[in-house]
Order: sequence, then structure tokens, then C-alpha cells
Amino acid sequence: MKLHEYQSKNLFSKYGIPIPEGAVAGDVDEAVEIAEKLNSDVVVKAQVLVGGRGKAGGVKVAKSVGDVKRYASDILGMEISGLTVGKVLIDRAVGISSEIYLGITNDRRRRCPVMMASAAGGVDIEEVAAKTPDMIFREYIHPFLGLRKYQTRNIAFGINLPSELIADFDDICQALYVAYRESDAELAEINPLVITNNNKLLAVDGKIVLDDNALFRHSDLSELRDEKSEDEQEMIARKQGLSYVALEGDIGCLVNGAGLAMGTMDIIKYFGGEPANFLDIGGGATADKVSEALRIILMDPGVKVLLINIFGGITRCDEVAKGIIEAIEKVGVEVPMVVRLVGTNEEEGRDILANAELTTASSLADAAQKAIKLA
Repeated sequence: MKLHEYQSKNLFSKYGIPIPEGAVAGDVDEAVEIAEKLNSDVVVKAQVLVGGRGKAGGVKVAKSVGDVKRYASDILGMEISGLTVGKVLIDRAVGISSEIYLGITNDRRRRCPVMMASAAGGVDIEEVAAKTPDMIFREYIHPFLGLRKYQTRNIAFGINLPSELIADFDDICQALYVAYRESDAELAEINPLVITNNNKLLAVDGKIVLDDNALFRHSDLSELRDEKSEDEQEMIARKQGLSYVALEGDIGCLVNGAGLAMGTMDIIKYFGGEPANFLDIGGGATADKVSEALRIILMDPGVKVLLINIFGGITRCDEVAKGIIEAIEKVGVEVPMVVRLVGTNEEEGRDILANAELTTASSLADAAQKAIKLA
């Protein structure tokens, strides 16, 4: 779950990270009111959960209330990467001497958090990594020991931070790590962390991505979710307790088990097809769950065929087959389907599906090839 910039910076501020004075506005009048209170040059920033806002015209420096009114009017309602801007952040403008990238994320290979920094702030860290990887400095954080002062000093020296700012930089790094850890984030970054003209450090932009699986511990943060920015199918699936990710292929996949779902997508690709989605309905495969899953998959107009791959362990295959037929009748499926059942009572399950004139498969490879042919 992604947080908007203003939400991320508000969270940073709670942990003591300095941010510009400002507030978020949902309409032009509110934006003007905030600018009048700040009584200075301001930055009008579109609040959408995508990058590239500046290039799309979603970030403007306003030198007067008239500028604020004009820019807020232009930005509110504009589309950036398919998302409509519903709010703008009005921040006090600051004089910038230099920009730094600072972030923490999970390093899956080392199984620990990693803090990264670069003197090339203000641009995508992926771009820096691709073009000038030697400009990124990393420190791996031991989960039990936490972030140590020598590590933040190593980073400070690596990015040639002025010595008089090292203590403040350490404070910000420590606060960022605590914010990252306590919010169960997958990513917490400040880009850029600027050195102002009066030689102070200030987080003028922020980004936090939270681990969805930990949101049950953070009711206050889960309330910040912007459902308007979510993919409609993914939002519906989340509310139904299904794991769904939209892809760009034409073979809709309905599978019970995340590993089996990954394997199903892999074998479709192996035989030259393109999966339309990842969808894990979990351990059970009741008629209601299958119905909801089918409904979500078929919301994608690009789906030409459905591949249902069910392993019947605790759930018996004959019960799954009955559930599939009931779900098909309920949803009204109009695209061809291939069903592969394996596990307890699989022969009985296949007979039920065959009597309903559904295409069945004896193996996953057989299912994938039949689905590709039908697509």
C-alpha cells in the first residue's frame, strides 16, 4: 500500500524528520487559503501515487496567490499516468543548495533492511543505479542491532556531506529507520533530502510503501489507503480476501495457492502464452470464492480463455467441480475454460466437469497448451 507524499511527510514529521511547512488542499479555494497563511513563495504539487509528476506538469513554483490559483486550477483534475489528481500539496518553497537521495528498503538476498544514499538526489534511484551505480552508498542494518552511528557516518562521508551537517544527518537517518520499522514499511525514502541555502537539511519529498500483510497492526495507516488510485479489480479482490494482480496477457488464471499460481503462470509463458493475471483464491475453493474470482478475472476485457488449476488437498476435487459449475452458472461465463483438477477424488471431479461439457486437462502442461490453443 502506497502513501501519498503529504501522508508520508506527515509520518516522517511525527518521528522528527524536518519537512517544509505546508498542507494539502482538495480545491482551489483551499489551496489559496493555505498559500495566504504561508505568505511566501510556495510549491504546488499534484498528489498522485505515481512518479514523473514534475515532467507531467504536476509540480509548479508559485510566486503569488494568483499563481497558486492558476496552478491549482490546472493541476486539480489533470491526469498523470492514468490517475486523476484529486489533491494538491501546498508547501513553503525553500532555497536549495544541493539534493540527496536517502531511503531504506528490504534486501531480500541479505534478509535485512538496507539504507541507501546518493549525492545525486532528485531523480529516480533506479536511474542512478543504472547509469552511475558507484554514486549509491549502502549500509545493511542488522535486525537486532538496528542502525548504528558509524553506518550513518559512513554514508555521510560517502556522499561528501559537509561535516557540520553529519549530526543532523544521523538524526534524520535514525528517525527514518524507526519510521520504516514501526510502520512495517517495505520502502521509506526521502528524495530529495535537500541542503537549503541556509545550510539545513530538509525532506522536501517523501514516499512510503507499506507491507499489506502487516496492516492489521496499523489501523491508523490502513485508513490512509487511496482506493481511487487502486486498480478496481485488485481493490475488489482485496476486499474479498483474494490475492490478485492484473497482468497484460489473455489467459485468465484461477488457482488455489500462491506457489501453484506462480507455477501456472510460468508454464503458460513456457509454452508461449501470456497470463492475464495472478489470482490465488487460497486453500479452499468454495463456489462463492470461485464465483468472486471469476467475476474479477472477467472484468478484464482482454481475457480470451480461463484456466482453472486446483489442487484438492483438504478440499475434495468433486466438491470443487460442483463449485465451479455453480459459479459458472452464477457469473455467466462466456469465454472458453480449461480446468485441471488434481488431488483427492480427482477422477470424480473430472467426470462432473466432463458431464458439464467443460474442457479438462490431465496435467498442468496439458492445461496450459489447451488454454493457449483456445486463446
